[in-house]
Amino acid sequence: MEYDIKKGWFKNIEGDLLEAMMRDVFGNVAREGDVLVSSYGVLDRIEVRVVSKTILDITTVNKDGCTTDDEAILDSKRRLNEFAEKATGFDAKARMKRAQKKAKEGKL
Repeated sequence: MEYDIKKGWFKNIEGDLLEAMMRDVFGNVAREGDVLVSSYGVLDRIEVRVVSKTILDITTVNKDGCTTDDEAILDSKRRLNEFAEKATGFDAKARMKRAQKKAKEGKL
């Protein structure tokens, strides 16, 4: 899913800063071309790609047949939200409002 990056926030993720941020939050990161790939908890694959200075694409794939407890699921979701907030400058509530506004305008 594509997320807006806060105006002036790109300086916090440009160059190797986004990769270091992913390593900080998820503990691991690999580069596959222009895509940064990681995994954490129930998330088998987390792909992050900078589309432009104003848009960041974050795609996740859950583990197949994963029978984990609710706490592991919640922890994975918290880490993903923590990363998205650090990378975009918007908290979950602001990201949701922006997505709803785009949906109403037919831009999604």
